[in-house]
Amino acid sequence: MEGEAGNDVGFSGIAAWLGPFRAAFTAPTWRRVLVLTSGAIMSPGRRTVCSALRAMGLDDVADFSSFHRVLNCNRWSALALARTLFVWLVAVLVPDGPVIIGIDDTLERRTGRKISARGIYRDPVRSSHGHFVKASGLRWQAFMLLAPTSWAGRVWGLPFLTVLCPSERYARERGRPHRKLTDRARQGLLQVARWLPGRRIIAVTDSSYASIDLLDAVRDRVCMVSRLRLDARLFDPPPPRTARTLGRPRRTGERQPSLASRLENPAIQWSEATIGAWYGGQEHRVEFISGTALWHNPGRAVPIRYVLVRDPAGRFRPQAFLCTDLAASPADILTWFVRRWSMEVTFAETRRHLGIETQRQWADLAIARTTPVLMGLFSVITLVANDLQKQGNVRPAATAWYRKNVPTFSDAIAAVRRELWAAPYFHTSPSNLEQRKIPLALFNSLLNNACYAA
Repeated sequence: MEGEAGNDVGFSGIAAWLGPFRAAFTAPTWRRVLVLTSGAIMSPGRRTVCSALRAMGLDDVADFSSFHRVLNCNRWSALALARTLFVWLVAVLVPDGPVIIGIDDTLERRTGRKISARGIYRDPVRSSHGHFVKASGLRWQAFMLLAPTSWAGRVWGLPFLTVLCPSERYARERGRPHRKLTDRARQGLLQVARWLPGRRIIAVTDSSYASIDLLDAVRDRVCMVSRLRLDARLFDPPPPRTARTLGRPRRTGERQPSLASRLENPAIQWSEATIGAWYGGQEHRVEFISGTALWHNPGRAVPIRYVLVRDPAGRFRPQAFLCTDLAASPADILTWFVRRWSMEVTFAETRRHLGIETQRQWADLAIARTTPVLMGLFSVITLVANDLQKQGNVRPAATAWYRKNVPTFSDAIAAVRRELWAAPYFHTSPSNLEQRKIPLALFNSLLNNACYAA
């Protein structure tokens, strides 16, 4: 890997893995993308451009600034990459059936006066129901494919589109209208529907996105599943209008009892269901009631199916959920919703293994590109690991004090790193020898990665 930075020697493996994205870059930019991607995978600490070059043994490369320009200057479309990644994920992991995606926002803790898009937000990691913690940083809205991986034994949240959501102060200082999270979610969901014409798309969200305007805007293209307030205003559909009825048509019928009041009604008959893949991957038995209604606020209404859930064992408080598909079964609605819990795992894994929050760019364009690329790298590594698993190359790491039955993301990225390290050096070595010669460049890179891990 020494010498000319554009040399393709040793990058055949990563070039094949990233082949679907090749058309988005020019030839010079593509060669640098291969270097940066390989370095981002193999770097043990910060995910800066310099650490990626150091991990690839390019400490003395003369045109190092050209690698910075890939993020802060070069012309390529992150949206086009997101579409390519999403179509690839669906083709491999969800070839048929409904496509379930999750939407959630996360905070990348960053400080610095030159980071113009940062703001002060509630820190979701450090805060709780009774403790509020604020932090300075960048807010991102992530769209993830929620698909089961057979070799991991659970649903993984695989990011394919990550959008920067600047603060209200950022918009005010530039004379622009501030776009709420629900506005960005609406635009993203309609874009995803255009990417997959003819497929049923189900989007699961938390209560932050339970907005009548959002649900009504996308329900013809995307089935929405979210939480519902127990005091939501629910109504029957309006009665049929007769020929001699005067005045404007009614928007709603009679008001239904609130969900909170139904919890206290002993006459209501509750049904039971067992939901698989509950928190912790275990099955869980719940009681529920369900029905259809118009969720109405003055001037706005949307038809929904509600599901009111309670735990017979009393381990969690009663909760309510909504779905814009009135024909969906309550068990399916609950099964779809519990998939979104894997998104929090993905946020934690990207921080732990891919260096989210360790970037140090100041340029607006580089900031807007780097975090979405690292989030998308999580999905690319999963797809590569899916291929390696077919060859038996992804195995759970086991120790005397901790036994894993199925691989996790740490095992997946370790398998990909092993392939990257071995590809240019070891694949032609005899397999029956216990000793192998390590080239000096590889030896120095391994030592640097181990010694400069922080």
